[in-house]
Amino acid sequence: MFEFDQYLGFLAFLTILTIGFWLMIFLVSILPYWIIGAAKERFQEIKAEKAAKRAEKE
Repeated sequence: MFEFDQYLGFLAFLTILTIGFWLMIFLVSILPYWIIGAAKERFQEIKAEKAAKRAEKE
């Protein structure tokens, strides 16, 4: 069947494959959500700053 070296290689392959799969899931789903949320929050801050300056002038 398998020798011990082949077994360790197979386990290393499965480990690397699993880590790659979860990294891909993270990069495809969570990272864009984080970037879009940060940009949305920044735009709201800019809008609030403009409104505060406008209120200050009046």
